[in-house]
Amino acid sequence: MFKNFFIKNSLNVLLLRASGILLMFLLSLFLTNSFSAEIVGQYDFVRSFLMILSGASLLGTNQAIIYYSGILTSNKSFGSIRSIYFKMNFLILIACTILYTPLLAIDKETINQIFNKQGAYELVSLSLKGLVFYSITMLNIDTIRALKHTLISEGFRNVFRYMPFFIFSIILYIIDSPEDLVVWFIYSFIVIFIISSAVVYFFLFKKDFVTSKHQNFSSSSILKTSYPMALSAISFFLMQSTDVLFISAYDTFDSVAYYSIAVKLASVTALALISVNIVIAPKIATIYNDKNFYELKSILKKATRINVVISLPIIIVLLCFSEYILSTFGINYVLAKSALWVLLIAQFFNSVTGPSALYLNMTGRQKKLNVILLISLLINIVLNIILVPAYGMLGAAISTTASFIISKILASALVLYLDNVKTFIS
Repeated sequence: MFKNFFIKNSLNVLLLRASGILLMFLLSLFLTNSFSAEIVGQYDFVRSFLMILSGASLLGTNQAIIYYSGILTSNKSFGSIRSIYFKMNFLILIACTILYTPLLAIDKETINQIFNKQGAYELVSLSLKGLVFYSITMLNIDTIRALKHTLISEGFRNVFRYMPFFIFSIILYIIDSPEDLVVWFIYSFIVIFIISSAVVYFFLFKKDFVTSKHQNFSSSSILKTSYPMALSAISFFLMQSTDVLFISAYDTFDSVAYYSIAVKLASVTALALISVNIVIAPKIATIYNDKNFYELKSILKKATRINVVISLPIIIVLLCFSEYILSTFGINYVLAKSALWVLLIAQFFNSVTGPSALYLNMTGRQKKLNVILLISLLINIVLNIILVPAYGMLGAAISTTASFIISKILASALVLYLDNVKTFIS
């Protein structure tokens, strides 16, 4: 029964993910063919910077809400998740306020000099102003998943998330106001924040949770659980976005736009793993809490095999037709071909090593995962410092790929050592 549920839900999530990927690339095609590479690069800079900031502002709450979902289900006290969610909102508001404060103390020219770009201050300021809406939206999406509405959650994450900005960008193109693209990107998250909050507050939390007992979790205990996940998220988002920030500092916003397309294309290959992870995350926490290692190993083996079967053909297609695919975004985007090839090596390792980081997060080994991610992040930063000034996009891709492979190998080895569980293909 679980096998059928697992496959059916994985395929449904995969379909929604595929729809989201299609919408994202339609958006990217529209942006790259309708706006200058410099403006698209500014948008990608803000998107990457916002991703890094959210790693800190979310405080790991989006991962922790899934963790609590599995534990509360096992303990038959699922009704407690409502109070946990509201306390997480409060923690996010505090974190966003703290992150915004330094902007008031640092002058405009200093920030422009840090990123070696005129206008960097305005982009950083926009990112910080939109941070609270972005962060709570991300928490809402994972809260919906924690409340057992995976498909609605994935609908927000992959489809509804892009639609407002897509509509806004079309309007900006029609009225010939390309300079407002980044501002309306932030506005789009205000729209998604309002809609997702309404779904959580007025629809899902209106339902009565049937529970035999209620557990009380203080804000400090929630933070104690979530902050190691936050460190993991910050390290992970930094690894994903450090390359973009270094290219921004040492090259042009045009190069940021070209490289970001290569990153998006490479990330398509992670579609299967992400889709499967979304289905199995709460199950891993529940089954591990019940100490049912036989079922745990079975789930992980299926997850990794499904991932390889789906990811490998995509990697091959992107390798064989990379120049043609990149040219659809604009002739100059072909300059990111070598970077794309290198990034695909990282995604190959991602597919064959399976959900090792997810396993560590869902089994209470967040601190051990943090050490691995910190090591990889330091390697990533050092390599970016050395390679980006000399090799630009290719240097950024090599830095990201090397550090990512190291993190995946270390995480998979740690899971095998701790629990004798294989997350990698076998």
